[in-house]
Amino acid sequence: MQPDVVIVPCDQYTVEACKDALVRVLAPIGGLDWVHAGMRVAIKANLVSHMKPEKAATTHPAMLCALVQLLRQRGAEVVIGDSPGGLYNSAYVGSVYRATGMHAVEQYGGKLNEDFSQAIAENPDGMVCKRFQYTAYLDQADAIINFCKLKSHGMMGMSNAAKNLFGVIPGTMKPEFHFQFPDAADFARMIVDLDEYFKPVLSICDAVVGMEGNGPTAGTPRKIGAVLASRSPHKLDLACAKIIGLEIHQVPTLAAALERGLIPERVADLDICGTLEDWIVPDFQLVENRNSLQFQNLLPGVLGKWTGGTVKRLLGSTPRVNAKECIGCKKCHDICPAKAITMKQNLPNIDRKRCIRCFCCQEFCPKGAMKVHRPIIARILNK
Repeated sequence: MQPDVVIVPCDQYTVEACKDALVRVLAPIGGLDWVHAGMRVAIKANLVSHMKPEKAATTHPAMLCALVQLLRQRGAEVVIGDSPGGLYNSAYVGSVYRATGMHAVEQYGGKLNEDFSQAIAENPDGMVCKRFQYTAYLDQADAIINFCKLKSHGMMGMSNAAKNLFGVIPGTMKPEFHFQFPDAADFARMIVDLDEYFKPVLSICDAVVGMEGNGPTAGTPRKIGAVLASRSPHKLDLACAKIIGLEIHQVPTLAAALERGLIPERVADLDICGTLEDWIVPDFQLVENRNSLQFQNLLPGVLGKWTGGTVKRLLGSTPRVNAKECIGCKKCHDICPAKAITMKQNLPNIDRKRCIRCFCCQEFCPKGAMKVHRPIIARILNK
């Protein structure tokens, strides 16, 4: 019987070290025995933005090179792709490929996706997302491998395997999804809908160096020294949440997975190959996100809805700009799905009544000037 999650050490980003780690992490769950000559495999990497590998915001190219090499040895055709936040076309995505070092995979026989067509999915089994537009290159794949990066996240608490599948949504459409699903719980249900629709055959986590603090793009690299793998993105996320000190209720995608019976109620109930406790980072710096305190159903009926909403507004986290770090580039203004940001004296001004707290402004700020601000009352109550 195969374990739910496997974890092995990997302390450096050389192709040989990564290849060795991948062979060891995949072996207990069947390795790559399912791959046959002529098979087309798509690797969905995390290429969130124009970030150099050492920033720890994206799947490291050495990891991808190693996986490509292993797949090519079995005769598979391999394409690496993603849809970062921005235009989904050759020019924009090509610039992300260059910045993130993705062209290195070509030395090992891998290809970078150049098919920027889109398709419509009908998803009647989805809980909240029953029809959506997605990146059509995935239709050409016989199998999808989800290769994520372990990072803190402003809205979801953690960005890892489940959240990585949001990259199937074309970049300029992502703000629409935030506006359609402004509540974190519904947004997470939408993410799980995507996971269950595409059903990656493997989910692998690059946790050699993760990102803590103001993630998922402007945080700080944090050495963890591990690679994890699972047949389930949700079980992988449950193990990774334990590593960085998060509980299920603090990660909406895990709560949504639990709601559907996709994960057990406790990480202790996972069958893990490797000693997870050896990899826990006790002082991992998390984003103080708005979901760390739960105020739903405080009272029954309409009064309960009003009370919960009021408390949420008073105690919930919000994006706030650090004026000293802001360069006035207007990226936050341009990407805000609720159109809640205007520029005043070259600084973003957030209309709190319109803000849906999706933290897109924080995620895509190129200088990390937009922070997740947590009210002092919430911090005191959560002690």
